[in-house]
Amino acid sequence: MNDQLERLNRLPLRSNLRGLTPYGAPQLDVPILLNVNENTHGVPADVRAAISAAVTEAAAGLNRYPDREFSDLRVALAEYLGHGLDAANIWAANGSNEVLQQILQAFGGPGRTALGFPPTYSMYPLLASGTDTKYIAGQRALGYGLSAESAALQVKELQPNIVFLSSPNNPTGTGLGLDVVEAVYAAGEESQTIVIVDEAYHEFAHDGTPSALTLLPGRERLIVTRTMSKAFALAGARLGYMAAAPEVTDALRLVRLPYHLSAVTQATALAALQHREALMADVEDIKKQRDRIVSELTRMGLKPAASDSNFVFFGGLDRPHDVWQQLLDSGVLIRDIGIPGHLRVTAGTETETTAFLTSLEAILASQAKLPA
Repeated sequence: MNDQLERLNRLPLRSNLRGLTPYGAPQLDVPILLNVNENTHGVPADVRAAISAAVTEAAAGLNRYPDREFSDLRVALAEYLGHGLDAANIWAANGSNEVLQQILQAFGGPGRTALGFPPTYSMYPLLASGTDTKYIAGQRALGYGLSAESAALQVKELQPNIVFLSSPNNPTGTGLGLDVVEAVYAAGEESQTIVIVDEAYHEFAHDGTPSALTLLPGRERLIVTRTMSKAFALAGARLGYMAAAPEVTDALRLVRLPYHLSAVTQATALAALQHREALMADVEDIKKQRDRIVSELTRMGLKPAASDSNFVFFGGLDRPHDVWQQLLDSGVLIRDIGIPGHLRVTAGTETETTAFLTSLEAILASQAKLPA
């Protein structure tokens, strides 16, 4: 690794990229993978068949470039989101990360800043570096909460060009009240701040949880991003999207690569949207397992955060990395996110969740018997 780093540093790399490491979680060959918030239920058989048929049809035209405006997909995504949106409000790319990158390309760059509130999605500062946008780490309260008053004060003081608000937040799984989004947007009026609400996990939120989509009318600097990687079980297809004022989608057309969304990707996403009822049924099962994890971890004396996502962030561990390693040794991979006393676990199938809970309880019992 040191040799690899040395060879990299011999290149004329941009100074703000030196010393950085690529984003990535461990990819290990173990029976139960609960570390990267994938939809562990997989794509139902009837949806797989529909996707296969759609891709086969698209293959007949692969000698031609795809629809660069992905018009049918934008119509379908607008219909799925509702809230009075139409195709002009929708943009999509290869995963929500590419959508975020394009937003930074259009509204960030040299001499501009992006504000995030860690602990949050670790790609935000990497995307900022990749677009030569200065990343500013804001402050959260004890317990990792973020109030409307605190967030607004930080935006007024720092006057960032872009603000990232993750709701539900990764890695904590907690949602933001819409009052936070409203306060941040108002606080950014003078600096004309672009406000991004990353709702990658919104479909897993508790019933009745409002979306920032309700705030879009009259707010041309507000962007709500989503993904089909999680609820739609399409992490391997790479399709992320956003809703915003039409002028924002026009701005992203200035920086997108030609024909950036393949015909195969468009066909896959359209087929999944047409069969979303089957996929949303799995979402409901995942929510049950998530709530089960929260309940069981509480019973074990741990401190899980309230979660509106498909994962649970939990504390109360004296030696979290030891617990992570022992879980791995038992065939269960979860995520050590480097926050003292805490780990994060994806809600899996009922069988996977049982294996995690059983292994964890045995580990905690074993630790309790060790001499202090």
